[in-house]
Order: sequence, then C-alpha cells, then structure tokens
Amino acid sequence: MYARVAAFEGRDMNLAEQLSEKVRDRARHEDAIPGAHGFLMLIDREQGTALGITLFATEKEIRAAEPAFEEMASAIPEEMRGRRVSVDIYEVLMLDGGTGAKAARLSTLEGPPDQIDPGTRRVIEDILPRVQSIDGFAGVISLADRKSGTTKLITLWTSADALTASESAASNLRSEAAKAAGGTIAGVERYEVAVAERLAKVEATI
Repeated sequence: MYARVAAFEGRDMNLAEQLSEKVRDRARHEDAIPGAHGFLMLIDREQGTALGITLFATEKEIRAAEPAFEEMASAIPEEMRGRRVSVDIYEVLMLDGGTGAKAARLSTLEGPPDQIDPGTRRVIEDILPRVQSIDGFAGVISLADRKSGTTKLITLWTSADALTASESAASNLRSEAAKAAGGTIAGVERYEVAVAERLAKVEATI
C-alpha cells in the first residue's frame, strides 16, 4: 500500500471544523477519490498547517486520482484548505488502528535506505508492543521513502491529554527506533486528528 501525503499551510483555523466536515463527508463516500482506501487529516491549529494522508493500493492509482484531488481543491476555498506546499508518496510499511483517534505524533527518522526494513522489524518486534501498552494509544502508521531513507512514524492517541502524557516514554522509544535503523531523528510534530476514516489494517510484510 502507498500513501499520498499533501502538506498545507496558511489555513484559517477558524474554519477548521467546516473543512474537517467537508473532508470527512467525502472520505465516507468510496467514489469521492477513485481508488482511495483510507483518509487521515492532521491539523496544527497554532501553526495553521495540515497534512492530508490518503491511502492507495498502488502508486499508479495515486497518479490516476490526481484529477479528483484537484477537483476537491477547487471546491474548497483556499482560506479554508490552505496553500498546498508539497505532495509526496510513501510506501506504507504498517498500519494498525487509528479510527477514532483524536491526536497524533509524527516522528521523522532519516537513515540509510538499506536499514529501513531491519529498523522496521525492530520496531514491530520490540518497540511497538511497548508503545501499545501506553495508556491512550490508538494506532500507528509507518511510512517510508526508500530512495531517501526517510521514515515517518505516526502514533495515534485517544486524546490530546493522552498524547501529552506519553511524551517521556515516546521520546525514549523514538530514540531506540532511530538507533535500530542506523539513523537520526529529523523532527517531531504534534497534530490534532481531524479525520480518520476507513483505515484498514496493513500487515507488515518485510
């Protein structure tokens, strides 16, 4: 499975609820974006930024769906959706849970491309079970760019309070994950989960 990750900035956060409802309504209709298997929209109200993550079976389906994304964008005022500043494609290494989550922590790890699979195996076998034991854990999504060696690990939480309470444990586990992949922590971002729809489980096959 693959993920199309679109980043937006310059949004009017007073319109966040209206945008979330529009995206949520479209996400619940399977024909809104042809080929889409799931939607996750993350917003940062303080920064006025957002990430739209849409899941597809193949990269070809992502390219085929671009006209539908453009049509959706044209139907939503720019002050509501913000300016789209980037669109990237990642392989989905794993996805478990997430529906109903209210908060998210996105950790970006950078390392050698050939260490993505060994690092992910270590996360699945050793680190993830400890993350799952933290109160308020609601799901995880791991995305990878095999060309650059970049991995984005998104942990999902039942509330903003649960996200905050997990910070110390998450920091230690994040460092372990970076070390396992022979890489470094390039950034950590925290978001409100505005939309989490049709997030079917993706079993890791590495």
